[in-house]
Amino acid sequence: MKWTNTLISTQRDDPQEAEIPSHRLMLRAGLMRKLASGLYTWLPLGLKVLRKVETIVREEMDRAGALEILMPILQPRELWEKSGRWEAMGPIMLRSQTHGGRELALGPTHEEVVTDLVAREISSYRQLPVNLYQINTKFRDEIRPRFGVMRSREFIMKDGYSFDLDEAGADRSYRLMYQAYERIFRRCGLEAMAVEADTGVMGGKESHEFMVPAETGEDAIAVCPACGYAANVEQAAIGAGSSAPERTAEKLEEVATPGLRTVEELSGFFSAPPSRFIKTLIYLAGGKPAAVLIRGDREVNESKLARRLGAAAVLADGETIRAVTGAPLGFAGPVGLTGVEVLADYSVAAVADGITGGNREDLHLRHVNIDRDCPIPEYLDLAIAAAGDRCPSCSGNLAIRRGIEVGHVFKLGTKYSRSLGAVFNDERGEEQPAIMGCYGIGVSRTVAAIIEQHHDEKGIIWPAAVAPYQVLLLALAPDRPEVAAAAEDLTVRLSGRGLDLLYDDRSASAGVKFNDADLIGIPVRLTVGKKFLQTGLVEVKARNSDELHAVPPEEVPDLVERLLGQA
Repeated sequence: MKWTNTLISTQRDDPQEAEIPSHRLMLRAGLMRKLASGLYTWLPLGLKVLRKVETIVREEMDRAGALEILMPILQPRELWEKSGRWEAMGPIMLRSQTHGGRELALGPTHEEVVTDLVAREISSYRQLPVNLYQINTKFRDEIRPRFGVMRSREFIMKDGYSFDLDEAGADRSYRLMYQAYERIFRRCGLEAMAVEADTGVMGGKESHEFMVPAETGEDAIAVCPACGYAANVEQAAIGAGSSAPERTAEKLEEVATPGLRTVEELSGFFSAPPSRFIKTLIYLAGGKPAAVLIRGDREVNESKLARRLGAAAVLADGETIRAVTGAPLGFAGPVGLTGVEVLADYSVAAVADGITGGNREDLHLRHVNIDRDCPIPEYLDLAIAAAGDRCPSCSGNLAIRRGIEVGHVFKLGTKYSRSLGAVFNDERGEEQPAIMGCYGIGVSRTVAAIIEQHHDEKGIIWPAAVAPYQVLLLALAPDRPEVAAAAEDLTVRLSGRGLDLLYDDRSASAGVKFNDADLIGIPVRLTVGKKFLQTGLVEVKARNSDELHAVPPEEVPDLVERLLGQA
């Protein structure tokens, strides 16, 4: 392909709207253009990368035994009401109506649609297991689209769904997809790690996110360098700490704190760090209140709390707080608290001389000895993981990394098959719900994640497997007959090897061509210019190396293939 015959519009300056390298470079290198907030047009160069990622995904999904289908983007409200998610998805779901008034949604995901399909098509155990997937456009009305295609309103996603006879089969399907994802991201040139994750609105009993470590990532990951344990901080377990410190022997003291409610305000008043405070938070779960104790510098992990209480947990309103504690918001404490379940995080055990609310307005207590003043029968893991926390798998300490989520696998169980009727008759003729799994990959997000891991100050450095072209041929002074002839000869030689080549035949200066070559990041660059005219040698350089080779034209194909193998 000649540069002048395609549409590659590079930009010299960074766009003001771009906050992270991938967004900046995808715009500057001419991979895409913004249409509106969260909406992008993929240009030829970017679309070639997107299609190569899709090809890798398809090959590995097919290799794992999954079957490709294509489902409608528009989905009827009735399906979502059956699953209970029409309201649960909230404002993130884009909704519409037909002329006849039937309500539809632009699919943010396809669990309902695929389960309805299986409910209609499968009735016998002999038809299972089955694993279906698609690569399709998804729509989510993000409140704040940002980072280009990392968080956009419209995006390309691979979503897959397995249906099995029993838990053992579901586990096998899950492992197959897990392993397929490892191969997909490895082939894309990504360093990706699988971390334990919360199932969230998807439901189910187990899930893993595939994270690409990157400082610009929106997700925080708790990692143990000692044993390799890894989990999203929303899911990360925390090991119990060592033995509690020696407690204070000071007598419990009441202190007037008029109008002081927050840890920040109280920390200044008492001249004490937040770690000396014990926060008492009143939650409602299943209509029942519960008091949660946590150290002043820590935050409650509401997913962990919900699992402990067996129901979604939300902070109580002021009226409930006053009914439970006898005080308004900001003055709750564990001392003397009765008639409510009390749950204490591990971090509370480390508070040796505590400060808490006094369960009366404008009153706090100091010199709280938790063992003496409000004994806790059991400490629990209820906090959001932080750096330095004890690893739940070994004696090491957790570190916090940033990451980009590129894939997510779930064990869904029967949440959707029961509500949408995806049942089968077993060997005894008895009706059973299919056991489901769900497997997603953000295809367009994967392109951005590759750039986040593979770039420098000059531009993109594409891994060979996903590069828009494998070879970039620069002709300096392309109007010279000798240069044009050499470029044509190299094009024939490399095309004969099945290599995808972009020929920069523009009349632009050498500086512009070299800068654009580094910006768009093609793995191998060939230069036919002054050196060739003087010596007959072609300059060959890999984008990921500073080494420059000068070889005769007949040696170029072998050298290019060797360099591509290292890209």
